[in-house]
Amino acid sequence: MLIVGLGNPGPAYAATRHNVGFMVIDELKRRHSGVNVSKSSFDGELFKIGNHFLLKPQTYMNLSGKSILAVKNFYKVEDVIIVHDDLDLPFGALRFKVGGGHGGHNGLKSADAAISPDYIRVRMGIDKPEHKSQVADYVLHPFTADEQTHLSEWIEKAADAVELLWRLSCTEVASKCSLKGLKV
Repeated sequence: MLIVGLGNPGPAYAATRHNVGFMVIDELKRRHSGVNVSKSSFDGELFKIGNHFLLKPQTYMNLSGKSILAVKNFYKVEDVIIVHDDLDLPFGALRFKVGGGHGGHNGLKSADAAISPDYIRVRMGIDKPEHKSQVADYVLHPFTADEQTHLSEWIEKAADAVELLWRLSCTEVASKCSLKGLKV
């Protein structure tokens, strides 16, 4: 199974709302001993933990699909989970979805184009700004002080959810569980 956290590389973006996917991958790496298997052709940081791969694409958000496809093809991975920020959910919400549209999220748009939209999404609510014109600035800024007090616990719960999903195959999850609208 390939677990992808969406985000942007570099210290300037590390603590931003758009990087919650990277934060979950970092938490999973912290919990498990793994092996770095990154190659320049992957355009990402890749770690292997047991039979699973954790990927942080280093292509910037709008080209994430390139990195995802490279890893998926090289290792012949069928099941993919993508962890990402979601403006349509309130801060702290955690929901799962199998397939669907990208909702304007450039990382999902790139992933959908590269591997099709048929993967599990772990949607992490970051809330949205007051005006639509503020979205780009909003997602690239750090969480508020109040949000930061809850951030660690939220990231841990998202990592718990990913660990549960990786114990199942994506096929089992899609056929036996109704993940649409599930809130943790």
